[in-house]
Amino acid sequence: MSLTGFERRYIHLPVSTEEDFLIRKILMTHDPDGRQLDAQQLLHAVKNIIHRASPVSEADCHPENVAVWDADAIGLHDSLGYTIFKISHEVLSRCFEGGDIHTKTMSLFDMLGKFRWDAKVVLVVAAFFTNYGVLQLQVQLQSRNPLAALVALLRQVPSDLSGFRAQFKAFTLLVKTVMELTEVIIEFESLPLQQELLEYKVISAAKSKIYLGSYWIFRSSLACFSLIADLRTRKQDQVNSNSITIAAWTMRNLVCKLSALCCDLREQVKMCHQQIDSRLYEKLPNLFNQIHVDNQEKLKMLIASGDNFPLMDCLSKEKHSISELKNKVVILLISKPELLPIEKIFLLVHQTYDHPHQEKIGGSYVVLWVPLSSSHGWSHADKISFQFLSGSLPFWSLKQPGLLNSAVVNFIIQEWNFKEEAMMVVLDTNGMITNSNAMDMIWIWGAKAFPFSISREKELWEVEKWTLQLMIDGIDPLLTNWQIEEGKNFCIFGSGNADWIRNFSSKIKEVSNTELQLEVIYVGWRSPTEKLQSILRIIEQENLCTYLTFTKIRFFWLRLESMKSLTSRQENNDDDMSKEILGLLEVDDSDDGWVLIGTGSLPGLIKLQGQKVTEFFDLFPVWAENLGTMGIVGAIKSALEPTLSTGPCDHAEILAFNEGLLKGPVFCAVCKRLKEKYVLYKCDATE
Repeated sequence: MSLTGFERRYIHLPVSTEEDFLIRKILMTHDPDGRQLDAQQLLHAVKNIIHRASPVSEADCHPENVAVWDADAIGLHDSLGYTIFKISHEVLSRCFEGGDIHTKTMSLFDMLGKFRWDAKVVLVVAAFFTNYGVLQLQVQLQSRNPLAALVALLRQVPSDLSGFRAQFKAFTLLVKTVMELTEVIIEFESLPLQQELLEYKVISAAKSKIYLGSYWIFRSSLACFSLIADLRTRKQDQVNSNSITIAAWTMRNLVCKLSALCCDLREQVKMCHQQIDSRLYEKLPNLFNQIHVDNQEKLKMLIASGDNFPLMDCLSKEKHSISELKNKVVILLISKPELLPIEKIFLLVHQTYDHPHQEKIGGSYVVLWVPLSSSHGWSHADKISFQFLSGSLPFWSLKQPGLLNSAVVNFIIQEWNFKEEAMMVVLDTNGMITNSNAMDMIWIWGAKAFPFSISREKELWEVEKWTLQLMIDGIDPLLTNWQIEEGKNFCIFGSGNADWIRNFSSKIKEVSNTELQLEVIYVGWRSPTEKLQSILRIIEQENLCTYLTFTKIRFFWLRLESMKSLTSRQENNDDDMSKEILGLLEVDDSDDGWVLIGTGSLPGLIKLQGQKVTEFFDLFPVWAENLGTMGIVGAIKSALEPTLSTGPCDHAEILAFNEGLLKGPVFCAVCKRLKEKYVLYKCDATE
């Protein structure tokens, strides 16, 4: 048998009481085979049946008021549906036959031996309420629906249940108690990390109550099945007050038995929660400082779920186990339930799953969304946000984030410094934290930043230069093509003044009609406003120039903000690049437009603003002559920034050589003249 260590040990303990003997017999029927059933979901469906089984108003019967449950989410595939039917059929058959109720109860354990304890009890409860729901449908509809009346007649369902009022009163109490005990059993079975974190004596005390509770739930369900059988076999004039009293008394005795078990088990479960919380919080900090062969133990402790499939693919709703994350880089996207502003969500999806580089590394990493409530519990608004976003994102997510252990939540807040802003904690294939927040690097480089470690961030930033490729890489396929594959000259510009844009576009077209090839793209400004959308409509209607869409404009500026954040963390920071980034982020929608000109992936850009834009056009004949020798940036600089000295200048710079990054001209920082290029070979031998 596939018993736990505790269950095997219990079977071989000496029998000291009648309860011990009963538990041993129950355990001898238990042979779980690992089949999965979401007991909580199925119980929720049963609760809906109970609620609907009572007479309801017409408004309550409307389809839009009826909860629809996904059978796949419950795990209610054909074999489980058959199991529920089989339980109902066999129990009802035996109710008509009579016999020993203990024997009938044990036969249910034999039938459900392959299931976990929570699945056993919820299946029996579901089997009863499926029958009870059908009975109530017939009772409620037979007076106004001919089909229901005919079916009720054939099934011998009475139209008047008033003679069974005493039994139904006891039945209502019994149902309430059965449901309460079932809930507590499910709660215990869903406790995470029982074997790892709970003391043996705590598990022992709780498990004993689980076994006995299961037995008495089965026995109580049989009593409820017998009530249905009585309704179908006894006519109104055959109802005997003594038999009703005995049946009601039997049910009330069961209520007392179940209530005592429920109270004891609830205390045990409370104790288990406390022990798991305290031990888990103690274990997590040390665990994440240890080196492991894979990421499994750390993820199991962090997710801390009693569910074997605690994760889901947000789009497909397919359930996943933690073992499926083995040998993958896991990016924990930790946030509030509303995640991020919508444009940031779009950029995050674009950079992780729609990025061109994604095809090369697909399947090597998983983004796992871990939403944390901003309050002590999940509010209705939190749940709505999670349900909406979890149906739209291409990420994985916790299936039930509201059940995340409080010790884990406190660990994330206190040890990982989660505040309110979303963060992306990266775990490598061994479960080591390689980046405490990879959000900026992912917004800048996307999937190209794999495996998203701090060392990879430094590696990428060290080779970056102030280029148009850095600024708009991956945002728009057409722009990427211009930058890298064709290496065209182009400028990006912004302004909130429609007349300035018209004037600039007209002049740039005149310039571009010559031999100069210059592509122009409008990128707006940092703050997304209705004014920006109005400007975009004008550009489109008047065909003024190429422009980024409103969403891609947001991508552009969000990436610049991430570059600003990232540069502030770098030890070897390029001050010139930092100044350029800050300068761009400071522009607004004022009348003065700004222009940034460059060539594809070549380093060096020139920014023009205010009067400099006018000079750019006025001096076109001057700088156009030097395009062939200096390139567009060098030619414009030579025209707009005249040399500071006419005499000799011997200022020298030693630049590290990187293939492909020093193709453009280099100008002297002292005299502003074009520098000559030399190659220096240096020996650093010390012995």
